[in-house]
Amino acid sequence: MRTGVPASEQTSCAKGGPQAYCPENTEGTEAVQVTDCQNPEDNQPQNEQGYSNPQDFGQLMASYEGKAKGYQVPPFGWRICLAHEFAEKRKPFNANNVSLSNLMKHLGMGLRYLQWWYRKTQVEKKTPFIDLINSVPLRQIYGCPLGGIGGGTITRGWRGQFCRWQLNPGMYQHQTVIADQFTVCLRRKGQTVYQQVLSVERPSVLQSWNWGLCGYFAFYHALYPRAWTVYQLPGQNVTLTCRQITPILPHDYQDSSLPVGVFVWDVENEGDEALDVSIMFSMRNGLGGEDDAPGGLWNEPFCLERDGETVQGLLLHHPTPPNPYTMALAARLTADTMVTHLTAFDPDSTGQQVWQDLLQDGQLDSLAGQSLPSQKGVGLAGAVCVMGKLPPRGQCRLEFSLAWDMPRIMFGAKGQVYYRRYTRFFGPDGHAAPTLSHYALCRYADWEERISAWQSPVLDDRSLPAWYKSALFNELYFLADGGTVWLEVPEDCLREETVGSMCQLRPLLREYGRFGYLEGQEYRMYNTYDVHFYASFALVMLWPKLELSLQYDMALATLREDLAQQQYLMSGIIAPVKRRNVVPHDVGDPDDEPWLRVNAYVVHDTADWKDLNLKFVLQVYRDYYLTGDHCFLRDMWPVCLAVMESEMKFDKDQDGLIENGGYADQTYDGWVTTGPSAYCGGLWLAAVAVMVKMAALCGAREVQDKFSSILSRGQEAYERLLWNGRYYNYDCSSQPQSYSIMSDQCAGQWFLRASGLGEGDSEVFPTPHVVRALQTIFEFNVQGFAGGAMGAVNGMQPHGVPDRSSVQSDEVWVGVVYGLAATMIQEGLTWEGFRTAEGCYRTVWERLGLAFQTPEAYCQQQVFRSLAYMRPLSIWAMQLALQQQQHKKAPGPIAKQDTGLSTRPRLGPKEAVANPSPECAS
Repeated sequence: MRTGVPASEQTSCAKGGPQAYCPENTEGTEAVQVTDCQNPEDNQPQNEQGYSNPQDFGQLMASYEGKAKGYQVPPFGWRICLAHEFAEKRKPFNANNVSLSNLMKHLGMGLRYLQWWYRKTQVEKKTPFIDLINSVPLRQIYGCPLGGIGGGTITRGWRGQFCRWQLNPGMYQHQTVIADQFTVCLRRKGQTVYQQVLSVERPSVLQSWNWGLCGYFAFYHALYPRAWTVYQLPGQNVTLTCRQITPILPHDYQDSSLPVGVFVWDVENEGDEALDVSIMFSMRNGLGGEDDAPGGLWNEPFCLERDGETVQGLLLHHPTPPNPYTMALAARLTADTMVTHLTAFDPDSTGQQVWQDLLQDGQLDSLAGQSLPSQKGVGLAGAVCVMGKLPPRGQCRLEFSLAWDMPRIMFGAKGQVYYRRYTRFFGPDGHAAPTLSHYALCRYADWEERISAWQSPVLDDRSLPAWYKSALFNELYFLADGGTVWLEVPEDCLREETVGSMCQLRPLLREYGRFGYLEGQEYRMYNTYDVHFYASFALVMLWPKLELSLQYDMALATLREDLAQQQYLMSGIIAPVKRRNVVPHDVGDPDDEPWLRVNAYVVHDTADWKDLNLKFVLQVYRDYYLTGDHCFLRDMWPVCLAVMESEMKFDKDQDGLIENGGYADQTYDGWVTTGPSAYCGGLWLAAVAVMVKMAALCGAREVQDKFSSILSRGQEAYERLLWNGRYYNYDCSSQPQSYSIMSDQCAGQWFLRASGLGEGDSEVFPTPHVVRALQTIFEFNVQGFAGGAMGAVNGMQPHGVPDRSSVQSDEVWVGVVYGLAATMIQEGLTWEGFRTAEGCYRTVWERLGLAFQTPEAYCQQQVFRSLAYMRPLSIWAMQLALQQQQHKKAPGPIAKQDTGLSTRPRLGPKEAVANPSPECAS
């Protein structure tokens, strides 16, 4: 039996000098130097518009010394060499980054927050919904997450590590589990000649394993929901391409919910000798933390044969309450492969047992029967291995899956039991892991065909910049990895008195379930509505039924009240948790009992926020316009009337325009707004215009006339009070920041144009004013900020200095920038729109190393804030704007291809009223 090389004797991987590890007695096999061979295409500059250069990977691939391009790796996406190091290391925003003047403004809030934080963490033993004291630190490691929508996610880093876990709903563990690895073993003529963990790590455990893969000869490529890792094995004439696949399938409400991922290994032999190649997939049962410590974990092998296809693997049972689960490592058995397993090993040992087992013959022992339950404080892991024949100058394929079955969940309060969406198709009994594995390995080829059909129209469009193609699809990671839950809705939870007159609520929630995603992985509130306003484009374009489900939930919450009193941290006032007929900020904290207890956000009393009600009205009409669902419109109409009636009280002088209250009473919750304002005033006028339109569709003539009158008066007031000839002033206060140029001042117009309004007969804001304002924003907030390379700063003073009057006005909000870019595209400023958005993409993904954790905000220097945030999904508004542009040029369905909108016929306004479905007829 051969032995592995001890860690102390392993050769180092220095740039320009890679070495291969080959066991002793390899019959003359040599480890060859691989010379630096840079792909000339890597250095091709983009043309002036930044349009399609497939190899636009910049410094991220500068360290790559390999020749291998990988097996069918696409030209577009986010690509990075495994040896790359990001030069810039930023820190999370904290109190040290607040100016003295702003610190004094928020001193009371800071003291109240500390008291609240102490009570939450030390007395209640809960985690704060926003933890300003323990922010998630910078880790520039993340890649595409595994897992569909709402079943939990596991993120695999771009260097191959399994490093971010969301199995318990909405709760994240940022932890790299060392035992979770792929290992390759090559054998020639019956002798093992090469065995290597495919990881650049050099950990303190499992030291008998051969770590320290040379990262200069490997790269990662992400185009969500797929990713490719290419490994050129030094001295072996072998290239491995691992393709990672997750079933994220637009307009699919079954497979998109599955908690699975597939790893397809395509192995290419460029040599003249045949090889046996083995890939071993090892995984720890659990994460090695306190959930594992009590013991009682156990593993067992399984084999499932169905419809002529056989899948073998290992089940890792993790019965810890309140949310027990089973993980399944599995592989597909074919005529050309052999699948073996090791049921149990200690992941905290040297790992010699499993390493020697694989080294001996490229297989694992495959003992029958289950393992003994783990002892308290002792770790447990297992492994599955697939071996295949690799002919000279040929290739072979080895297929693995990872599935997890946590069907029954409870949130932090441990009150109500929920079942995840996938249990509708695979059962709720907790025994679905083998079936999920079999299904994934048999269906992934179909998933890939559907993913390609969806993405190809964008990827093949030569008029679109390469960075945009990467951003559009990779930012979608958050729909699955936003702490997302997709739950079955039992019949008994929809009482008649809550359903009211909403005829479609019950059948829609019963058929499509309940959907929730966090404001951010660090801002732990489900369906934060002022932010969903931006992010919702991705949902309504790709899974419109989930958007409608969310809207029904929000409508239900709007009509309810919770009169329990609580203190709000910013002002110190004590007020009800939730008032009737106002849209809630969120539907709750996953560490509490979401949907049953809403408004986890306790910074402000959002019943007095000026934007939430307006955003509901605007989203209702936008969703109707894009789906053509007139039953939904009729159901939402009474709720829209109720929230607009609540909003009326903010027009104190009856001039048709609402006033802000002199505090941060909108989504910019740290940026004070006083009197009529560009942002909230614009949203108000847009919502009033939408009410006029909906009243006409619903045959409510008196309501139509009422809002038409308000609109006419409000337009005059808005232009008179805020338009200064170049842009709309921030607000009407007497402070210097009143004249700030706000990047988000055209948000109302953005939604109108997205909804087919805002021009011609439905014009609300004069088009010349809108275009001039956007040009001013581009000149000052974009080009005048950080050399035009970081997107648009939220606020810019008219003399060209960022507005530092608040902690948010000098930030860049990525999701706001994408929405701004969409608005520019809508108004014909397409080049400016792409230029604006490009700055954010390149800053986040290429400079700061924040891939697959796009933050809410960053400043020009030093800091970022709130990693992995919802709002950047607004990039899909750019795609909608482009599709609507194309529609104008070539009339017909807005989306003939499956790049977003459904292609089914949509009823026009007249048909919608004249032909209601039977269940919606009044």
